[in-house]
Amino acid sequence: METTQRPAAPVAESDRLVAMDVLRGFVVLGILVMNVQSFSMPMAAYMNPTVYGDLTGANWWVWAVSHVFFDQKFMTIFSMLFGAGILLMTARAGEEGGRIHRRRMGWLILFGLLHAHLFWYGDILYTYGMCGLIAYLFRRASPRALIAAATGLILIGFLVPVGFGLSMPADTLAGIRDKDWQPVPSIVAAELAAYRGGFLAQASHRSPTSLTFQTFYFVMFFWKVLGLMLIGMALLKLDVFTARRSPSWYARLACAGFAIGLPLVVFGIRQNVAHGWSVNYSMFFGAQWNYWGSAFVSLGYVGLFMWIVSRGALQALTARLAAVGRMAFSNYIFQTLVATTIFYGHGLGLFGSVERTGQVAIVAGIWAVQLIVSPLWVRHYQFGPLEWAWRSLTYREKQPMRRRAALLAV
Repeated sequence: METTQRPAAPVAESDRLVAMDVLRGFVVLGILVMNVQSFSMPMAAYMNPTVYGDLTGANWWVWAVSHVFFDQKFMTIFSMLFGAGILLMTARAGEEGGRIHRRRMGWLILFGLLHAHLFWYGDILYTYGMCGLIAYLFRRASPRALIAAATGLILIGFLVPVGFGLSMPADTLAGIRDKDWQPVPSIVAAELAAYRGGFLAQASHRSPTSLTFQTFYFVMFFWKVLGLMLIGMALLKLDVFTARRSPSWYARLACAGFAIGLPLVVFGIRQNVAHGWSVNYSMFFGAQWNYWGSAFVSLGYVGLFMWIVSRGALQALTARLAAVGRMAFSNYIFQTLVATTIFYGHGLGLFGSVERTGQVAIVAGIWAVQLIVSPLWVRHYQFGPLEWAWRSLTYREKQPMRRRAALLAV
């Protein structure tokens, strides 16, 4: 993957904190808007909103707004930031970069497996760890080569489900419909009972589902996630993620991303409704409007937040978002722990009982806690608790946690 590229200015730590951490914090908060649907409702309702609960009036608008502005958009940005983070980490590690990176990804994979099988099947850490092992091999490629490779990978990610949809026999398709897309009442009832029960009852559904996500669905997601990581590497090398471009450049990126992406996503909703959310259209073909639209909307968000940072605007908000972003791993797991306690049987047992409008209120409450607590934490500590554990395991040495201790260690 060795190619010639123009020399790039070194990325300063201050640039990373101001720009990438702000964007990462925004993403950590935004991703909960979609994840809460998985925490609180039967699994099929995430993909097919007609499966469970009321979908009229305010509930319809909550779903529509979350789909247009949130669904896949924040996973997309997170994946790009993860790819950029690989470059930053390996640059700091020097000659030991490869060995440290492999340990780092190995621990992330283990964290992901534990997160998925013990708490929530919707984990993304396992996928990031697996894709990150491969993304590292592209670290020296030029931005043009990275974008070309990423485009090919993302195109494969589009063709795989389309190929399934075109080649799948009718009886197999009917089985998927009755089990996964529009599950029969007995399957829905079993899932409700599992997550309203204790830990062992939850595991009866969570572990098999997690295994499916880490095998079959991983093959579906792998191409896009890896491609997005390479896009993130390219954007860092092009100084897009460092807020060093001009405000007008970021404004154009934001306008172009939203202008292309939002109509694609909205048109996809219209098509799915027109086809009655049928499995043969919506699961394999209708989802592709958002697949492509989300990529452009995500670039729109990147442009918007880099524009905000480059202009020094909304500093009170961006400082809080940066704190959330510096603790992204801890905040991501915190969301799981809080949400599962609210919805699962070991806590309040509200699984399947909260409408989409109520889910929004819960999301807002979790956001408020993270926006308040994260700045207080980073004022005194170098890392979030899970960031500290991950870093200590990666470097095989206990890292200084408190800010004063870190300064003394230097």
